[in-house]
Amino acid sequence: MTAWHRFAVSGVETWLWLPPLAALVIAFFTSMVGISGAFLLVPFQLSVLGFASPAASATNLVFNLVAIPGGMLRYARENRLFWPLALIITAGGAPGTLAGAWLRTHWLAERARFESFVAAILAYLAWRVLADWRRAGTSPAPAGTVRLLAADWREIQFAHGATTHAFPVLPMLGLSCVVGVIGTAYGIGGGSFMVPLCLAVWRLPLHAIAGATQTATLLTSALALAAYAWLPAPAGVAARPDWALGLAFGVGGLAGAYLGACMQKRVPQRRLKGLLAVLLAGLAIHYAWPA
Repeated sequence: MTAWHRFAVSGVETWLWLPPLAALVIAFFTSMVGISGAFLLVPFQLSVLGFASPAASATNLVFNLVAIPGGMLRYARENRLFWPLALIITAGGAPGTLAGAWLRTHWLAERARFESFVAAILAYLAWRVLADWRRAGTSPAPAGTVRLLAADWREIQFAHGATTHAFPVLPMLGLSCVVGVIGTAYGIGGGSFMVPLCLAVWRLPLHAIAGATQTATLLTSALALAAYAWLPAPAGVAARPDWALGLAFGVGGLAGAYLGACMQKRVPQRRLKGLLAVLLAGLAIHYAWPA
């Protein structure tokens, strides 16, 4: 019989098997749309585990560090990890991690204020992805690797299968910085926001960018975790992560992310966009609902 366990840092008491199981299920589905799954662990921690302090955001980042490499490995082995995009998102998001950690511990430590802000953002992103989903075709996911065609400080062009795509460098850097603030404050690393924005703003194919957004989420999560650990927090505000709980989430997330990456290319892109829209809309409703 599985023992009841208490995590010392957060004070969370639960069955030891529950955090990794929840993370496995979440990461399996979210990794197929280029998201780590951390954004769904926040409501799980709030509603199921009762963990609501800024330390919960930091603990989510520990989950990212452990869980994301499973999906990254699969995308890299299939030559579908587009490093130029991953590095640009990381470079833009790096300064945002410092601002995000400060924002979470000083201005968004109160649960109600933070949830209202996040609900508005996620509702907008869900609307944009849903609009793109309605315009998308029903054809299966395009086959092929992701290849760099041309790059300079203005624009990067790449090929995915037989099609060519491009995105501007400076707007991508600026958007990544804003996302770094939001993602760090919430504890998701930013992939949940970058995927729908890349889909809606630049019409980039989901199957080509999923590996890059997950990689960028891993790198920015490491920077954000350092910001939570080193930046001073107000008196009485817990900001340091519960490493044991984060690792428990990460073990399940690692397996779920790898399995999801294996399945991703077998699912039509329109279905993946629909799944992403539903997840974002559901989370927005969760946060907007009166406490």
